[in-house]
Order: sequence, then C-alpha cells, then structure tokens
Amino acid sequence: MSKALVAYFSASGVTARLAQELAAAIGADIHEIRPATPYTAADLDWTNKRSRSSVEMNDKAFRPAVSGGVEDMAQYDKVYVGFPIWWYVAPTIVNTFLEGYDLSGKTVIPFATSGGSGMGNTNAGLAPSCKGATLKEGRRFDSKVKAAELKAWADGF
Repeated sequence: MSKALVAYFSASGVTARLAQELAAAIGADIHEIRPATPYTAADLDWTNKRSRSSVEMNDKAFRPAVSGGVEDMAQYDKVYVGFPIWWYVAPTIVNTFLEGYDLSGKTVIPFATSGGSGMGNTNAGLAPSCKGATLKEGRRFDSKVKAAELKAWADGF
C-alpha cells in the first residue's frame, strides 16, 4: 500500500488550508515547509523589486533555507507538494525542500493556489529538484475547492 505526504509552503494561509483539506481527504501525512527566516508582509510585496520574494524569484538558483524537515521521507511513495504561484512558478523554497531529500522512485505531484495565475512553468522549474522521481503535471486549485474534488484529483495518481 502506498503512503502519501502532503508537504506545503504557505505565505498567507491559503495554501495551508488547501493542504490540510487534501491531506484529510486522502489520509496523508502533512508537513509544512517553513522558511528558516519567516517572510514578513514587506518580504512578500511583489510590487517592490527589492523585496525578499522579488529578489529570490529573480535568481532561480537562490535556495532559501528551510526550518525543520521530514523525519523519514523514505516511507513515502507519493509527495504532494503545495505552494502559492509566484511569478508563474513555485517559490524557490519549494526547490530547497525537494533538493533536501532522495526522491528516487517517488512520485511528486505539485498543487498550487493563486489569485488568478495558472501553473505556468512550474514543472520546468521543479524538475531539476526532483532527481530520480516521477514529476506529474500539477494543478492550481481555487480556494473554495471541495474535499471530494481534491480526493478525485489525488486518486488519479
């Protein structure tokens, strides 16, 4: 029987709520991807080209440090990884998280929240961080998505 993990990064709480609902719907363990230095409102101001998030997202090699980790990643076959869409891709902290583990033989399934952007180039940005894993095409969800829809989507993997 396969075991699943829902790992997520949430800047404002929207992705956290979605991740919790997904984990409950599919009976998965859950893990929050926490930045070592939490983001402030000023850090997240995408209209300021010098804000922390803008600087990080303009340097695709940048890897913000994470705090804590998954104790036994080896036990999971599927890793659903959630995040808000930033600049049409996953925030680089998601790459930091993925690169911290041996993902060989695992299936990585991205899911995202956004005020209006689609998944954009998300998989192209995540693929180099998923060495040895099968990276599936992800999906962006509306904040009002129901548990039954999340389960039906997840059951497709």
